[in-house]
Amino acid sequence: MAISASSSRGFVVTVLSTVCALSAVAHATSPDRVSLSESIISWSTVKYATSAENGFIDGSLDKNTIVDRTFKTHVLENRYLKVTLVPEFGGRILSIIYKPTGHEQLYRTEVGVPYGMKAGNFYYDWLMVYGGIFPTFPDPEHGKAWLKPWDFRVVKENAGEVTVSMSLKDDFAYSAAPKQFLKGSTGIEATYFISLKAGRAALDTRVVLRNPQDKSVDYEYWTCTTLAPGSDPTNPKTTGGAEIIAPIAAYTTPAWSRNLSEGDESIGSGKSRFEKLRHFKNWPTMGIAYAAPDMQGGNFWGVINHDNEEGIIRIADNKVTRGLKMWTWGFPSFMNETDARKDPNEARPYVELWAGVSDQFFHRARLPARGELSVTETYSPTVGMSSVTHANENILINFSATTSAANLQFFSIEPTGPLRVTLKRGEAILFNDAVEADPKNGNRLSKAIPAGGSGEQVRLTVTTIDGRELIAAETRVK
Repeated sequence: MAISASSSRGFVVTVLSTVCALSAVAHATSPDRVSLSESIISWSTVKYATSAENGFIDGSLDKNTIVDRTFKTHVLENRYLKVTLVPEFGGRILSIIYKPTGHEQLYRTEVGVPYGMKAGNFYYDWLMVYGGIFPTFPDPEHGKAWLKPWDFRVVKENAGEVTVSMSLKDDFAYSAAPKQFLKGSTGIEATYFISLKAGRAALDTRVVLRNPQDKSVDYEYWTCTTLAPGSDPTNPKTTGGAEIIAPIAAYTTPAWSRNLSEGDESIGSGKSRFEKLRHFKNWPTMGIAYAAPDMQGGNFWGVINHDNEEGIIRIADNKVTRGLKMWTWGFPSFMNETDARKDPNEARPYVELWAGVSDQFFHRARLPARGELSVTETYSPTVGMSSVTHANENILINFSATTSAANLQFFSIEPTGPLRVTLKRGEAILFNDAVEADPKNGNRLSKAIPAGGSGEQVRLTVTTIDGRELIAAETRVK
């Protein structure tokens, strides 16, 4: 419903929100709780075999035979999210379902297909995608841990919060790994903490890498995310309306992937303007694109599906994970998609975004003796937002202003209580009122700007009703 409200300066604004009084009362009178349960998931793959070291056995691939594998899952759930973890296969977050819409946020392949055998691209000289979000170390290109079982532990469990961990030590090696990968083992101990809190519509994670040795070690760390927001949970995939949301202006590509940048505006030093490649439909084929020179401190990225304006955004300190690597199979993977069971193949429609401690694959970092690295991440769904301009662990906003209006879209990560939204141009208050967060549709607000020149600043502040600041941002009138 449309709610009209008057600010203290007499301007009238229309807040576009479909949250209703009954919904707000229900949220206020039924406290949220977090639960942790166990379940079983079955995943199909074509038939293949590997050695004791996980190298692919020549001649074992049979794409005409599909077999089922079964994994134990751990499910974290609150009012807003249902999160499925699979420690047994890569320590991964396999699924994030946003319950107000019922949609999946992550990609998950229906039939796994090994590929890249003997091509020298991957640590075990082959790869098979399952999907989800998972830590990658101590090498790039999915590293060593993507198919390994991780140890699962419950760290905290009560009605207000569930925190679990998945952990793995790099004390193993593949003797036939291609030459560009690290030899032997690094001894790095990785622990992946996953937290879901009551009243919170986002998942919080933290990866801790620890070097227990008296010597420093070279390594790489990347969080791999395979994203398909707004999807049918039974058939998650990236569709034609997908856009990569990232506060970057330029990208670079490896030499073999230069076909991605054909037709894009060059801005020198091997860089191309990013505007075109933001859109999945403009990826002509598979390829790699890196944020150039890196994330430059921008603290968010993700994907929004403009077919239904649902998205998922990763919020993190990208001074720690400064690299952003982008990959897809290309838009033809969507346009020419086949039945996975009748035509099993690896080229499927998803957007793969990576957060790395270095700027590109095979640019190694060093973990000091007895050193530790911590990567904290928040994964938040979005609804009703066409883009994101500012984000933190409290809220995501899309904020802009023209000479006629200030425009705001926002998604509250803790949507159970009312918020106060204030818009000011100079000392003139354009809007100052309470707004109920709408977890199903998101919130939109448009406020006419009194006559004034372009280039002026409009300032936004969002607080809790008791005055705790959630975010502050400025935008220039265009």
